[in-house]
Amino acid sequence: MDCIFCKIIAGEIPSKKVYEDDDVVAFYDIHPEAPVHVLVVPKHHVEGIQDLSEESYRVLKPVHQAIQKVAKMTGIDKTGYRVIANCGPGAGQTVLHLHYHVLGGKDLGVKLL
Repeated sequence: MDCIFCKIIAGEIPSKKVYEDDDVVAFYDIHPEAPVHVLVVPKHHVEGIQDLSEESYRVLKPVHQAIQKVAKMTGIDKTGYRVIANCGPGAGQTVLHLHYHVLGGKDLGVKLL
C-alpha cells in the first residue's frame, strides 16, 4: 500500500509520536497550523469518514478516546481545542487515510482552516 500514514504506522517513515496504542497512533503534523497540531490516525486503514462501514466503525471509539488523551497530554484540554476531519480532496484531505487534526495552544476563534 502506498499510504504515507500506513507507512508511519508500520515504522517505515519516522514521526514525532505523541500517543500510540493497539488501535491508534497520534503524531505531530509536519506543517502545523497551531502551536499544538497533532494528527490522530486509526491503525486500521479506512480512506475517510465516507468510507466507514459497519465493520470499520469500531475504529471511532479508540480514535475519540485517543483525542481526549492527546488533548490532556499536550495541555490543551484546559484551554480548548479544535478537532477537524477533512472528507475528500475537495475539503482538503491530502492523505486518503481517515485522520483527525487536533489543534490548540492558541485562541482559534471561529476561523475555519
